Amino acid sequence: MRRITSLLFALLLLLSLTACGSPAPASPGSSGPSQPEEPSVEAPEADAPAEPEPEPEPYTILDPTVQPEGGIRDGVTYVAYDGVVEHLFFHPVVAYPELAFDGDYKSDGIDDWMVTAGEYLKILQSVYDKGYVLVDIADCWSEQTNEAGETRMVKNTLYLPEGKKPLIFSYDDVNYYEYMLENGFTYKLVIGEDGKLWSWGLDPQGNEVLSRDLDAVTILDKFVEEHPDFSPFGAKGCLSLTGYEGILGYRTQTDRENWTPEREADRQKEIEAVKPIVAELKRTGWTFGSHTWGHISLNTRTVETVTADMQKWFDEVGSLVGETPVLFYPFGGRLDGDDVKQSGPAFQWMQQHGFRIFCSVGIDSWSKCKSDISAVICDRLHPDGTTLRSAKSRERYMKFYDAKDIIDLSVRPQREVGWLS
Repeated sequence: MRRITSLLFALLLLLSLTACGSPAPASPGSSGPSQPEEPSVEAPEADAPAEPEPEPEPYTILDPTVQPEGGIRDGVTYVAYDGVVEHLFFHPVVAYPELAFDGDYKSDGIDDWMVTAGEYLKILQSVYDKGYVLVDIADCWSEQTNEAGETRMVKNTLYLPEGKKPLIFSYDDVNYYEYMLENGFTYKLVIGEDGKLWSWGLDPQGNEVLSRDLDAVTILDKFVEEHPDFSPFGAKGCLSLTGYEGILGYRTQTDRENWTPEREADRQKEIEAVKPIVAELKRTGWTFGSHTWGHISLNTRTVETVTADMQKWFDEVGSLVGETPVLFYPFGGRLDGDDVKQSGPAFQWMQQHGFRIFCSVGIDSWSKCKSDISAVICDRLHPDGTTLRSAKSRERYMKFYDAKDIIDLSVRPQREVGWLS
């Protein structure tokens, strides 16, 4: 059983914040699916003693592979589950549809691959109502040695609240790319004066907005606070990070051209600023995975290109978020062109460098523990504009939600919806 000691973390977080501080946005505006919250930002009097940093609320993370003693915890009966573990993944959610769907060359792409903050919240409510509970992807498989002395990945038995079904959430490109800043997304994650994670950004009028209602991470945090039984083990989701424009809204990347001491100094400030964000995410049930450094297509690149790109990821991203066993394929492109029938040289290199769970994209939550190497390959489903508009996908996703109840056609571009025809 894994438990996180809040007192120890509070001390570490205090030291990190003392070293680098965190952004303090000015008067936020009000836009999005609901009125954004705003913590107090009153400035202390000039000679007043500094306010102590708030101690983080305790947060417990449990191991779903261990049955509670007697099979009951907090009056809830836990039973063994060996069925399919469903896996949904999202891109960053649209905070301001009027900026995202303004008719420019980005509008259709955002419509295809993203959901709005309001749609995302409705998806959370639907999967909760249908009896799903969140589990960490790394808890679903483990490495064991078989009778032949070979180390292989095996699917774990999970012990879930009786009547519940497991669900993995993952989130690609949680980097807050430059193009997103002009197209209706939040800008970065920050720690508010209450010690919780908030998003920071600008509304369509250019006003600074500090909110927990406009970003996928903070919306889920808030939802779990209000529905703790949605996450009985403390799990949230796995954040899939590239590195070419930094991470979590902080520009921690290097630029191989025109690099100067001044730019490196700015980069180091961004690195220090993101450290407490990473620590708080980890403390509250979020984990991290690699999406390659440059968001490269792994099915078409040479081994040399793949390994060079991944070395950048280890240097600039892994050094900040720590080791991870999870690799998410950009564009769903499988390593070496086919990791189902073979374990090619790039796949083997990834496995030798610590990756064990390899995630692509598909039409169901398929998974396979490979027999020739210690690794599991799996597919995940993608709630977004393409599947919300498709008649076939509407039926396929009905186990999670009904697309007609989720999609907000009043804010999206006027494009074809298959189940309306």
